[in-house]
Amino acid sequence: MTRYFWRLGLTATFLVGLLAGPMPTNAADKKIFRAGAFAIDITPLELPVLVNGNMNAVSTDTVNDRLHARCLVLDDGTNQAAIVIVDSCMIPRSLLDEAKEMASKATGIPTSRMLISSTHTHSAPSSYGCLGTDADAKYVRFLPPQIAKGIAYAQKNLAPARIGWGMGRDEKNVANRHWVMKPGIAPTNRFGGTKDDTVMMHPGHNNPNAIRAAGPVDPDVPVVSLQSPDGQPIAVLSAYSLHYVGAKALSADYFAVFCEKIDGKIRGVSTLTGKPRPPFMAALANATSGDTWLMDYTQKERRKYDIEGVAEDVSSAAFEAYQKISYFDWAPLVMEEKLLTVGVRMPSAEEVAAAKEMVKTIEAGKNMSLEQIYARETLLLNDMPPTRELKLQAIRIGELAIGSIPNEVYGSTGLNIKKDSPVKTTFVIELANGCEGYLPPPELLKLGGYTTWRARTSCLETEAEPKIRAAVLELIGKVAKERAEEKAVASKGR
Repeated sequence: MTRYFWRLGLTATFLVGLLAGPMPTNAADKKIFRAGAFAIDITPLELPVLVNGNMNAVSTDTVNDRLHARCLVLDDGTNQAAIVIVDSCMIPRSLLDEAKEMASKATGIPTSRMLISSTHTHSAPSSYGCLGTDADAKYVRFLPPQIAKGIAYAQKNLAPARIGWGMGRDEKNVANRHWVMKPGIAPTNRFGGTKDDTVMMHPGHNNPNAIRAAGPVDPDVPVVSLQSPDGQPIAVLSAYSLHYVGAKALSADYFAVFCEKIDGKIRGVSTLTGKPRPPFMAALANATSGDTWLMDYTQKERRKYDIEGVAEDVSSAAFEAYQKISYFDWAPLVMEEKLLTVGVRMPSAEEVAAAKEMVKTIEAGKNMSLEQIYARETLLLNDMPPTRELKLQAIRIGELAIGSIPNEVYGSTGLNIKKDSPVKTTFVIELANGCEGYLPPPELLKLGGYTTWRARTSCLETEAEPKIRAAVLELIGKVAKERAEEKAVASKGR
């Protein structure tokens, strides 16, 4: 059933004609920084739609809140770059590459200078097949041109801006969901490619068999702020390492509520007053949350939480950092991209044979068991190449660096990148430019657990994490050196 057809607006073809060629940029010697933002609605036009983030397939015809691709275009007078945060569980590289090509034709921004990531809400349309859910074909066709249009509109909104950044902290809503258990307690998945697992996800409170959390988490709340030269807010980009909160589909989860709350805190006027307000956009990316959720199992009792409360906590931490930001009238914008090929943990012939027998037990129209799901994943992986090519990126804006990884990244990886980065303020955005599965460090991969079980969403080789971490640090090092003579402090504003 087709709904909301009027919202489709411009076709991709007409958009390219409308915005053919890049917007004019200022000469570098003028040192004028510009920013433009636009949040484009990506709620599906056709319902029902398949929803990702579940073990078995789920569909819905209900829209609980609107979904968006929040697009930010930056311009230092010489270079432009686009950063897009999409309300989606995960988006494959092929779809994002398509969106980037469309956007590049419309704007002139090279595809290598576009970072597009998923928030990882588990209540958005399925754009990538994983576990028991296939991709929704209609939504896969709809999404790329919408993202491209959002980037083009953001570029069209480019205006002189000053930029600043800061770092907040919220320890309340991040805790490791993986726990090392006593021997023989953690479940092992027959088709997961692991043996004698010792890590269990969500062991519960007061579990006498739980020994310790499997790793650290990252409570940082980075904030990048763009303002007009006279101090009017243009956009805020933030990130936080919380997997998600949980919402009924369709929903952007707490990510959108954060955006509403930080908007209200910054501009100080309720959206319910009906008074017109200048254009402003907030975006919250997922940082490094592969092993992180909000339930702290070191506590004796289960905490009470909801999306509103979590969004209030995180937005308050972001706003506290925001209030301390010093702004620069100009900052150099440098971006680098690298392709990295890593191996895949392929199933053995024996595992494939056993999986073929298991999938015969799947009954149409009925939910699959855990073993049936992973047997199906075994066969799907067996038909795929034994390597994956990953797209990694690093952006430097003055003395700020952003690394991007197309995986669900553990907290320890993000913390190690920050520690080893040559740029003073650094953070990482996950599920960017693809969705290549969980990225457990080698020492944690050998312990097993859900995020290590072999599937399309967790299949990279044992040494993938250190290879990816090293490559991202290499990229950050490269952007730190480029145009080193350009110091944002030389043109620091108020």
